[in-house]
Amino acid sequence: MSSFSRFQKIAFLSLGAVGGSIAYYQLNAKSKEEKFNVHNSWTTNYTPTVKWEKNWDHREPESIVKPIKEGKPEDENRYNEQIEKVKKNKAVRHLFLIRHGQYNTDGATDKERTLTELGRKQADITGSRLASLDIKWDVLVRSTMTRARETAEIIAKHLPANLEVKDCQLLEEGAPIPPEPPVGYWKPEPRQFFQDGARIEAAFRRYFYRAPATQTNDTYTILVCHANVIRYFVCKALQFPPEAWLRISLSHGSITWISIFSNGHVVLRSLGDVGHMDPKCVTSR
Repeated sequence: MSSFSRFQKIAFLSLGAVGGSIAYYQLNAKSKEEKFNVHNSWTTNYTPTVKWEKNWDHREPESIVKPIKEGKPEDENRYNEQIEKVKKNKAVRHLFLIRHGQYNTDGATDKERTLTELGRKQADITGSRLASLDIKWDVLVRSTMTRARETAEIIAKHLPANLEVKDCQLLEEGAPIPPEPPVGYWKPEPRQFFQDGARIEAAFRRYFYRAPATQTNDTYTILVCHANVIRYFVCKALQFPPEAWLRISLSHGSITWISIFSNGHVVLRSLGDVGHMDPKCVTSR
C-alpha cells in the first residue's frame, strides 16, 4: 500500500509538471501572439485614440461643390460629376519651411537683429542645398523680419532669377499658443499669445491646404520664417496637439518639408533637416 502511495504521488507530480508545462506554453504562445498582433483600424474593430479630421482645410469635395437645391435628376448628375472631377485631382502641394540663419540677439530692434557671419553662411549652404534638389520652385515667401529677409535674399541667389519672391507679415515670429508643458525660461505676456496666435493661425490657413481642382501639376513653395511658426505649423498640419510645438527643436537654416495630397492627407518628409551642413555650422540659438 505504501509503495502504491509513493507511485501515486510520483504520478501526480509528473502529471502536474506536464500540465504546468502545457499551461505555460499556451500562456507564453498567447502572450507572443498578442505581442505581435498588429491592430489595423481598417481591418479590425480597433478604435484609434485620435481620428484624422478629413475636412481640416474645408476643401473636401462636398464642401467646395455647390449643393443642389432641388432633386432634379439632371441637377443631381451634374453635382455628382463635379464631385468626381474634384476627386480625380492628384496634384500635391509641397511646402519647404526654412528657418532663418543665426542672428545678433543683442539687437534692440528688429533692424539691428541682422544675420551673423555664421548665419549668412548657413543661409548660403541651405540655398545651395535647395538648388541641388533640381525642383521647379513656384514661389519663395519670406517673413518681413530682418533675419528672415536676409536669409531669403541669400537663398534666392542660388535659385532661378525669375523666381517670384513675396513678403508676408503673417509669417513673423511670435508666440502661437501657450506650450504644454510650460517652460520657465520663456514666459510671454498672455496678450502676446492672443495677438500672435491669431496671426500665425491665419498664416497656417493661407499656406496649408490641398490643391484646388484646377491645379494639374505639383507645386513647390518655399517659406522662410521662424522656429516658433514652423513648429506650430508642423503640429497643426499633422493634427498633433498644437500645444506641443515647443517640444520640437529646429536649427538655423534647417529644412522642413511637408506634402499635402489632394485627398487631404499630410506627410512630413523631413523635420529640421541640417544634414547638408558641417556639424560646426549647426546652431539653434
